[in-house]
Parts: sequence; structure tokens; C-alpha cells
Amino acid sequence: MSFVEHFILFVISLLANTFSALSGGGAGLIQFPVLIFLGLTFSVALATHKVASVALGLGAALRYISTSRLERHFVVLLLVAGLPGVVIGGSVILMVPDRIAEIALGILTGSLGIYSLFKPALGQIYLPLHRERHGYLWGAVVLFFLGILNGSLTSGTGLFVTLWLILWFGMDYQRAVAYTLILVGVFWNGAGAITLGILGEIRWDWLPALILGSFLGGYLGSHLALRWGNRWIKRSFEIVTLLIAVRLIWGPF
Repeated sequence: MSFVEHFILFVISLLANTFSALSGGGAGLIQFPVLIFLGLTFSVALATHKVASVALGLGAALRYISTSRLERHFVVLLLVAGLPGVVIGGSVILMVPDRIAEIALGILTGSLGIYSLFKPALGQIYLPLHRERHGYLWGAVVLFFLGILNGSLTSGTGLFVTLWLILWFGMDYQRAVAYTLILVGVFWNGAGAITLGILGEIRWDWLPALILGSFLGGYLGSHLALRWGNRWIKRSFEIVTLLIAVRLIWGPF
């Protein structure tokens, strides 16, 4: 790749991951289709995007780690329930057509944004829910299936985790986004990248620009989220979910 192409990748990655870190997911909305547009096949673009997404989580973790107190039982829950699903999803996606799944995911993702629009108080305050054994069990079951989506699809699955933590466990947006960016961004995406790297192919020469943009975007978006608060995170979440729905239903641009 030429210097200009690397610079374009860096700028796109920086913008996509800044918005993703602010809203709690959705970097693949822009970054993934651009990789395909620049000449990568679906599977290679997916694996390369997954590796770069780990840098988003690391950038967000650097900003959140000093201000957000992650509860150990939720860290364990997201890892134990989600990582097996990610590996399964990453193993399956290379063997099946993706178009029908993308359309279904687009409809579901758009529904999340519409639901949030009509729930003004959603995620604005921290109100703990379902913290008993039965609640954790059902929470884990859903996180497992979200892990499968994360491993197999490209756009918006982090947003599902963010909203699930708000709806089921009563977190506010800031708290839920911190869990999503750190645990999904680093560990889920890392497991997906390893799985896809073993089964498929990664364009390592494209990664320096993508990783730098993802890392800086993760840090900047997390900084804006902490500074602006739940109301702006909620609005960003709604915008990203609706844009992702349009992109998935009508296909890559």
C-alpha cells in the first residue's frame, strides 16, 4: 500500500473508532466495508478488522481504567459466557453465506435504536437489577449468544452488549460502555481475531494504520463519553444503531 492509502486507512479508523467508543460499539459500520472497498475479500477483511478492533479496546481501557471501577463478577461473567460464543461464531462464519444474517442483524440493530429513542430515561441512572443467581444465569445465556454474533458478524454487536447490560442489569450508559469497550473490545475481539487468523487470513501490512487509528479513536471516544455523560452517549448509541441498520440491510457501500 502507498503512504496515501495508509493515511486514508488511519483517518477512517480514527473517526470510526472514536464514534464507536463514544456510543459503545459500531466501528465496523465504516471500517469493515472500507477494507472490502479497498480490495480485501469478506473473510480477510473480517479477520483484519477484528485484530484492529482489539486496539480500540486497549485505547478505551487506558482512558477508563483510572475512572471506572469494573466489578469482578461482571468481568468474569462477560468472559466466561461470551468467549466460547465468539470462538463458535468465528468458526462458523467462514462456512456460511452472510447476507441473510446481515439483513436480520440490521433489522434487529435498528430496532434497538428505535427502542432507545422512545425510552428517554433508558440508561441515564444506575439502578442495579437481576443480581441474584437466576438473573446472572439468564444474563450469561444472552451474553453467550451475543458472543456468537460478535465472532461471526462485523458491525454493531458491541452495541447489543451495551444495551443488554443496561436493560437486564440496570447499568447506566457510561458504566455499560466501559464494560463493552474493555471486555468485548479487548477479549472478545481478541478471541475472534485469533480464531479467524487461524482459520483464515489477516493482512498484516494493513494493520499499522488501522491499529493506530483504533487505539487513538478508542481513547478519544472514551474521553468524550466520560466528559459528556449518559445523555450524549445515548444519542450516539441511537445514531450508530440506525446507521448500522441501514448499512447492513442495503449492503456495503
